[in-house]
Amino acid sequence: MKIVEHIGDGVSVGERAGLFLRMIVREREAGCDGESIGNCPFSQRLFMILWLKGVIFNVTTVDLKRKPADLQNLAPGTNPPFMTFDGEVKTDVNKIEEFLEEKLAPPRYPKLGTQHAESNSAGNDVFAKFSAFIKNTKKDANDIYERNLLKALKKLDNYLNSPLPDEIDAYSTEEVTVSGRKFLDGDELTLADCNLLPKLHIIKIVAKRYRDFEFPSEMTGIWRYLNNAYARDEFINTCPANQEIEHAYSDVAKRMK
Repeated sequence: MKIVEHIGDGVSVGERAGLFLRMIVREREAGCDGESIGNCPFSQRLFMILWLKGVIFNVTTVDLKRKPADLQNLAPGTNPPFMTFDGEVKTDVNKIEEFLEEKLAPPRYPKLGTQHAESNSAGNDVFAKFSAFIKNTKKDANDIYERNLLKALKKLDNYLNSPLPDEIDAYSTEEVTVSGRKFLDGDELTLADCNLLPKLHIIKIVAKRYRDFEFPSEMTGIWRYLNNAYARDEFINTCPANQEIEHAYSDVAKRMK
């Protein structure tokens, strides 16, 4: 297998079958020091997919304000991440994910799709509720936005704590009432986790830093989910540092009045 080379904000992917593509991933500012990996859940999502597929890649960051000339005209007016393959530019993250799942397929590469359709939509409104919460500048409206966020988080927590069909043994006399699975769709990371986990981690860091908000301890499903993610190299080694996440939101999370 050839090495996946991440050139600045670009990733070139090569493998035995002759597949060669270049993926341009967003590093919001290549980190506040111009060198560290910056905050972008969409880029981390793609990195996690490549890692889970078993593709080897190196990362070299580039500040988007000083990006190389060869990246200037790839997709004018489009923010990364995007990908080029056979001269075609793919700018939709979901389409890039579908492409990687199709091209990096079994038996050589693991399938990352979910077994349960509900796992794909679990937590799909959490980040939107968080964004409204963190952008709010009116103190008298804070409780409303916080309640909306908590409601979305509770819905996710309920899903994580609800046993999946394959956790229930029809022949057992013991009733399974609380799920013990590690991730959204079971004990292995899937595409659904690659999408949700980077966003959930951002919420955890930013909400605490700028609103002194933490996930309630009674949301055991969410805490189990995050702690299992923090034990996986595919997640923790593609995460930006906490200070990078906080820096990215320093102008977004304005002081409430």
